[in-house]
Amino acid sequence: MQAIHAHLCNNNILHSSHHGFCKGRSTTTNLLESFNDWTMTILSKEQHVVVYVDFSKVFDVVSHPKLFARLYSYGIRDTLLNWLIKFFTGRVHCTKVGTATSDAVLLTSGVVQGSGIGPLMFLMYINELIYILDKYNVKVKLFADDVKMYLKIVNDVCIQQLQLAINALTHWALEWQLGISVDKCCVLNIGTEITAPCLFLDNCALGVLTQTRDLGIIVNDSLSPTAHVMDIISKAQAITSYPARVYVPRR
Repeated sequence: MQAIHAHLCNNNILHSSHHGFCKGRSTTTNLLESFNDWTMTILSKEQHVVVYVDFSKVFDVVSHPKLFARLYSYGIRDTLLNWLIKFFTGRVHCTKVGTATSDAVLLTSGVVQGSGIGPLMFLMYINELIYILDKYNVKVKLFADDVKMYLKIVNDVCIQQLQLAINALTHWALEWQLGISVDKCCVLNIGTEITAPCLFLDNCALGVLTQTRDLGIIVNDSLSPTAHVMDIISKAQAITSYPARVYVPRR
């Protein structure tokens, strides 16, 4: 796995917008880079529109044939590719509910969650999407399957540009068989509104929120930390208000 990752980095294949499963990167680096851009927007009284995209169960639906084609295109070939194909091929899955167990079925998709190689395979599978969105001059930040893209808005043309990026993402997801939970996608308008964002994903209008949760942090349109701090306080109060449990030893 380390050799594959080194190959991707040494050949500048893996995009720098990845923050999940990458050494030296995390939810913290993802949020710090985003907040740095958005804070400058607040200070300059400009506008940034952020689009949050929620993929549906992507780790389970990664197409094996498409994954193998992606690996080949990235230079993973010969013995190593054959080993990976054998690793993913012939796996079966069954579901247990209570004492009942379903019949075993052959797995034709998924990156084997819990495996050491699985996360890196997913990064390679979704990596192309970032390069596609780069063509529309939008900034993209990924943490595994959590995707957000944003653009500084100057006029209506910028909104159209962001819509084209959303359309490209939708088309790519359809082609690569990754479902999108449209009802969980949203738009966050940060800074001074210049143009009202009216964006669509798969012909569904995206809701414009005043605040949303971003990698565990509540982010609002003014970047005030108040909502997140109050959320932590309320959770702490809920925990401390639980009735105490008294342990009574058995005789």
